[in-house]
Amino acid sequence: MLVISGHWEGPEFAVMSAAHPPMVYDYYGFPPETYQIVYPAPGAPEAAARTAELIRAAGLPTRLDDKRGFDHGAFVPLFVMYPKAETPVFQLSLQSGYDPVKHFALGRALAPLRGEGVLIIGSGLSYHNLSLFGPNAREPSEAFDKWLAATMSRTPDRRTSGVLAWEKAPCARVCHPREDHLAPLFVALGAAESEKAICTYHDQGLFGGVTASSYRFG
Repeated sequence: MLVISGHWEGPEFAVMSAAHPPMVYDYYGFPPETYQIVYPAPGAPEAAARTAELIRAAGLPTRLDDKRGFDHGAFVPLFVMYPKAETPVFQLSLQSGYDPVKHFALGRALAPLRGEGVLIIGSGLSYHNLSLFGPNAREPSEAFDKWLAATMSRTPDRRTSGVLAWEKAPCARVCHPREDHLAPLFVALGAAESEKAICTYHDQGLFGGVTASSYRFG
């Protein structure tokens, strides 16, 4: 499994290449037991090398990183989805600046991996404003989620153009002051651009008032 997490970014698209990735507890103020969590899935060095090769061939900057571990954008959903931690997992960073065009290009470069047995997961959140949760988030998150649902239902070419222009969506910058948690969607969609989008998760009361959704392609 290849996870693109909203919690790792850098000047290039770094690819986790450790055979036994460590843990990255990239949060603070949580109970002590949350810093003892271990997701013991093996890494995927060969798949990482293949991924870097595809990214480089697309003319995008990349590097292998054999020190990076699993951040909570990876190990939290994977614990729920695959608690046995038997499948090899590696991560891929975002590029600072979150340029939608470059991240779509990244996804397109990764598309061959889907036919090589790699599940690509974009891990973020369709609403991510840490200063606006609870009831006050209801109106902007509902507006953005309605736009997202309509955009996901378009034909592939119109869907891509719509997502690339995401800043024009209702309440876009209220919902995403920084688009670090939205950018994984650009990559996932780029990797499966012609595939139908299916809403697999929809919540209207997250964090006391947030509307959020997740999608699967193919």
